[in-house]
Amino acid sequence: MPTLYANGIDIYYETHGTGQPLVLIAGLGYPAWEWHRMVPHLAEFFQVITLDNRGVGKSSKPAGPYSASLLAADTIALLDQLGIQQAVIVGHSMGGFIAQEIAVTYPQRVSNLVLCSTNFGGPHHIPITPEAWGVLSDVTSDPVTRFKNGLVVSTAPSFVEKNPEIIQQWLEWRIQNPVDLVGYQAQMAIGLGLLAEAASFEHKLPAIKVPTLIVFGEHDKVVPAANASLLARQIPNSRVAILPSAGHFFPIETPEEAARIFVEFIHQEAAR
Repeated sequence: MPTLYANGIDIYYETHGTGQPLVLIAGLGYPAWEWHRMVPHLAEFFQVITLDNRGVGKSSKPAGPYSASLLAADTIALLDQLGIQQAVIVGHSMGGFIAQEIAVTYPQRVSNLVLCSTNFGGPHHIPITPEAWGVLSDVTSDPVTRFKNGLVVSTAPSFVEKNPEIIQQWLEWRIQNPVDLVGYQAQMAIGLGLLAEAASFEHKLPAIKVPTLIVFGEHDKVVPAANASLLARQIPNSRVAILPSAGHFFPIETPEEAARIFVEFIHQEAAR
């Protein structure tokens, strides 16, 4: 798949399917691969566009720090290059910050908004659980052990034990595509830049007028599902869907169920 020069960098992207454009924006440290299990289900109904955010994968990795506004501008510039005026915007985790920025700053480019496993920043969101923080901040274990432990705490209970083939593929992918520490740290600045209340999206979200779906895994310890109601309280015309068998990485854990919820939401809103 091609790379386009947009907003001063090379952006790697993929397109699958035809129809209404739908953009999938990945989370911290992940390229478009994060969506690979959902894409086939969504491509039956939409023109699905995935991209490697600035700092990861095959896209450029200029020096940071990055911001939500910068990566939102990257996404809009890519859509400009593709000749797409409006799309369903979907963001997961850090990608949810980017999606919120797009909805607030470029409202005319968004037909529907889907916020996944994310929060609005600032001091009033529900933070990562102590259990998840203890695992994800560990620097004493070897890289493979850290990664496996991270998957255990980031997915639903027993998911790792019940899905050894998926976990092995996930591990092999990460070994072949190690985290670029410079790009990772530059992306981390996106969340850090939203910690102050004035910088957060909390008080900007009421301006969002497009239909919005908020999706969480019930067992999310990285961005607890209680954030869903906080987001919904701020965004008019929004609804919440909680996936009962998923954790933070529901695009990989329960891709078919998540895709079904996305499709139903978008089609229901189109029929109104």
